Amino acid sequence: MRLVFCGTPAFAVPSFQKLATSPEFEILAVFTQPDRPRGRGQEISFSPIKDEALAAKIPVRQPAKIRLPEAEQDLRSLAPDVIVIIAYGQIIPARLLDIPRLGWINLHASLLPKYRGAAPINWAIANGETVTGNTTMRIDAGMDTGAMLLQQELPIGADETAAQLAERLSQAGAQLMVETLLGLAGGKIEPRQQDHTKASLAPMLKRDDGQIAWERPAQEIYNRMRAFSPWPGAFSDFRGQLCHISGHLASKTLPGAALGEIRAEAGELYVACGAATTLHLTHVKLEGRKQISAQEFANGARLQPGERFGKP
Repeated sequence: MRLVFCGTPAFAVPSFQKLATSPEFEILAVFTQPDRPRGRGQEISFSPIKDEALAAKIPVRQPAKIRLPEAEQDLRSLAPDVIVIIAYGQIIPARLLDIPRLGWINLHASLLPKYRGAAPINWAIANGETVTGNTTMRIDAGMDTGAMLLQQELPIGADETAAQLAERLSQAGAQLMVETLLGLAGGKIEPRQQDHTKASLAPMLKRDDGQIAWERPAQEIYNRMRAFSPWPGAFSDFRGQLCHISGHLASKTLPGAALGEIRAEAGELYVACGAATTLHLTHVKLEGRKQISAQEFANGARLQPGERFGKP
């Protein structure tokens, strides 16, 4: 099967590797986002998929926009049987959808129609889901609205972060993509339309999503800590400074504590949350400083009775 692979981040790498090393497939070219400055030094670096493609000696295309006429001409001249698209980072215009005879096949990290959008892994964790999965689908002109091909379920660990779950989903999704492409080629998969009435959205993360609302129960706050790691993280104000916080659920309560109030008990630090629940604080990072343990934070801050996180 002759294919073009469109992808950019690490999530797409396992599927690329699987397809590049399987004798049933020939990757004609890779489309990925243009090189951009990354990291603290803002040095120009390649996308993870570009690194993989170069190592495999597969031609790389990096159009600024895939909708440009020259990119369309390039795709049509390649005449692929199928185009695999995984976290590419650009919207595909409708006029390009007819290029491959088997369609553009996407791996989406949710059990569609739930969690359509840019951040399905993060919002599944933030919303307290215990099960998620992957869906392969044939993309159409909508946002994750295309016909579904295959699905697989994976449990979400009680303490699993978004980065950890993304790694498991990407690995599992690689085999699902292979099964999908072979099934399509053999006429063994019947596409299923999504029930749009059951759709939910998973929008791109914003920095403000990391702001802790202490009126939430501790479980919800902990879910969001896991979901928004490493970015935007979970943070609150402390004495007028931005403070990133790590912790986990605590079984104890803090009688009489105000929301966000910090209490030190038996060498441990706790924070009062909504619904009379408690968060056990483990690490703190004040803006511009390195991360320290909760105990180091308490010692350095010389906490006063009744002090709390959050704006006054």
